[in-house]
Amino acid sequence: MQLTNSQEEYLKTIYLLEKNKQKVRVTDIAQKMNITKPSVNKALRILKDLKLINYEVYGNIELTKEGRQNAKEIIKKQDTLEIFLIGILEIEKKQAEEEAKAIKHAMSKESIEKLDNYITKILDLGDLKCGYDVNNEKCRSCIKITARERLKKAKDSEIKI
Repeated sequence: MQLTNSQEEYLKTIYLLEKNKQKVRVTDIAQKMNITKPSVNKALRILKDLKLINYEVYGNIELTKEGRQNAKEIIKKQDTLEIFLIGILEIEKKQAEEEAKAIKHAMSKESIEKLDNYITKILDLGDLKCGYDVNNEKCRSCIKITARERLKKAKDSEIKI
């Protein structure tokens, strides 16, 4: 199923809110996304019909297994693109974050996987023996830091030559 950009952003937001607090409510989503509660309610009805969330009016919002998987893929796309834009293309962090957020909607899962493999090869991340799990937020953060450090080290050694 092909989700709209807006639906992807809702899933990502719900996922991140779930990670930070036990219960997610309409108000939380509206505040996080800076939109109105009626807009959130409309989107939630659609996501519920798509079986991506469990939700009853005035109740808590929970991602289904499929909804959680979609959210993780969306986050992985954005993280991969940010690493590429910041680490490889040396785009300023704020600009890279905004562009990654926009680009992720246009890229297929297969293209992201190929880009991820390219980044891993270029940044020599294949040697990480830590049990890296792309679905783990701490691992994704660690990869970003490791990539930055290795790029800086590579650039420093280029300058010395």
